[in-house]
Amino acid sequence: MKKHILISGILTFLAVFSYADDSTKSAMVSTNQSAWDSSILAGLSLSRGNSDTLLTTVAFKTRRKTPENEFAFGADGSYGEDNSVKDNEMLHGVGQYNHLFTERLYGYLNAEGLHDGIADLQYRFTFSPGAGYYLIKETNTTLAVEAGPALIFQRLGDVDTTYATIRLAERFEHKLDNGARVWEKAEFLPQVDKPDNFLVNAEIGAEAALTRTLSLRVTLQDNYINQPAPGRKDNDVSLISGLVYKF
Repeated sequence: MKKHILISGILTFLAVFSYADDSTKSAMVSTNQSAWDSSILAGLSLSRGNSDTLLTTVAFKTRRKTPENEFAFGADGSYGEDNSVKDNEMLHGVGQYNHLFTERLYGYLNAEGLHDGIADLQYRFTFSPGAGYYLIKETNTTLAVEAGPALIFQRLGDVDTTYATIRLAERFEHKLDNGARVWEKAEFLPQVDKPDNFLVNAEIGAEAALTRTLSLRVTLQDNYINQPAPGRKDNDVSLISGLVYKF
């Protein structure tokens, strides 16, 4: 029988700290809250017995919205082993700046970097300017579509490549009254002069609040490349769960 052990010392500390922090905040009103909405996710799982596995995940996100500008930055990484053999090695970062011309129409600059050792992707950097539009923009619900040119620099296997693509993307988010939220996003990047070479990145997630500053997040990510490195599969799917501390 497999034994699954959840290592949660640091997460328990965050929960206790969050509870104490909430108790203090309930007695006063903060007048200098940060304009940035930030969070840190930490997940760690370990199994011993018939299986010997380790998986660690860390993620940081921050964003800020004003009537004219929107900023969003994030970084995440994961490392895993199965019977002392590395089966997960990923480092990812993304940033986007939106400038609103109207309440719904905006221009954007997007930059993203990815390293995936298991997929033999040493690096991939994507830079994209473009235009976006909010099809839905309400207090608790947003749906936006984006389109623009993009430039990709990558080393896949032993091959260095630079090529131009078109970036087509959409993102949706809905917040519930109880503090929970659900979201999904997807992007499609076909090479301009070689459409049969393309990338598809998608994500769907849900987050439930435990306290004012602590929540539980579950995310399903799917990254597809139809021309992977030799000996590698074209599709990578990851299910990530962990505790999130907001500040």
